[in-house]
Amino acid sequence: MTTWITCQLGAREHYSVPRALSQTDQLYTLITDAWVDPRSPFHYLPGTVVKNLCDRYHCDLSTASVRSFTQAGILFDVGKKLSNVTGWSRIISRNQWFQRRALRQLKFIEAQLLPSQCPVLFSYSYTALSLFQYAKSKGWQTILGQIDPGLSEEKRVEKLQASHGRQYASTWTAAPTHYWQYWKQECQLADRIVVNSPWSQTALTAIGVPKEKVKIVPLAYQSPAEAKDFIRQYPAKFTQARPLRVLFLGQVILRKGIAALLEALPLLQKESIEIWLVGSTAELDFPDWVRSHPKLHWIGPIPRSEVQHYYQQADVFLFPTHSDGFGLTQLEAQAWSLPIIASRYCGEVVQHQHNGLLLPDVSSQSIAYALITCCQSPKALRQWSQQSLDMGAYSLTQLANTLQSIAHDII
Repeated sequence: MTTWITCQLGAREHYSVPRALSQTDQLYTLITDAWVDPRSPFHYLPGTVVKNLCDRYHCDLSTASVRSFTQAGILFDVGKKLSNVTGWSRIISRNQWFQRRALRQLKFIEAQLLPSQCPVLFSYSYTALSLFQYAKSKGWQTILGQIDPGLSEEKRVEKLQASHGRQYASTWTAAPTHYWQYWKQECQLADRIVVNSPWSQTALTAIGVPKEKVKIVPLAYQSPAEAKDFIRQYPAKFTQARPLRVLFLGQVILRKGIAALLEALPLLQKESIEIWLVGSTAELDFPDWVRSHPKLHWIGPIPRSEVQHYYQQADVFLFPTHSDGFGLTQLEAQAWSLPIIASRYCGEVVQHQHNGLLLPDVSSQSIAYALITCCQSPKALRQWSQQSLDMGAYSLTQLANTLQSIAHDII
């Protein structure tokens, strides 16, 4: 059986890759920046930042080998904040810092491996270059977890900025050229590149990545135990007293389709609809009329542990993204039997008029039409809720088997 070393900066996908490999006894170790087990004193400290840090753990990996540098990460973040290092400088600096730390661990691990052991190194994009360079020098297999559609997505966002950036005073800036140069080297060093949707595969092959190197592996997701018996209720009719509750969850940014949603508001004026915006708005400065609009409820960023409350209380999940590698929030919504309105530029979760609606494009007219359809037909929402996805297709076991198949394919 293949031995895997996984590296990840952050808690991406709830650690699904190392969890899947661990449950099939294939994981040698997980290298990550922060790991806070339930006995840590961090759990007794106040503040949102601390709560987010305490989410950096998963019980499925309680007996696995996990190598982290939590305190060093805190010191790094504090130092950058005091030095007023922001934006891409901070992102790239953190990516490089993580690689330096992870590389030390890889060298320590390599010294302990048996001569017969030749592991697979899995690392996510933008933090893999030096790790892959070392792995290839040792004859290891390398698999890149591509977290987004890459440079193609950047070009789409640039067009959005040209159209809406001034209107909403966006602080978005394009990544520097060397950021993409490093990424292209990662793609070259990777034996295989794992993407999570046909959309991402198309985006990578469009810039010259060989199609045979790119493998589509949908995200894995394990439903919360509480979701199993959750019963979603819909009124016979949506009214001003009980409006359609629309959940927009994630970064409130142009790429996620917020401009098209705001432009749809005049078309929704007569409808019994309220929209919950849950997530960071740091990238955009919205005008006063947007902040005070009666149909918008600004929740702001919340800890991951509090997200399920909004899935439970909403009537439909709106995901009008212009580009996403997959959109894990779609699976989270479906786990709670929440119908979805989504674009076609992400993972293929929505089956049109079966468990939600697919937007023909990301425009104010399409979003307004979809929301009005839901508002005027709670019966359809109830049916779509009952026809939510079978999450078995996104199990950790399925993910582990697929990864193992990809590793065997390299040989």
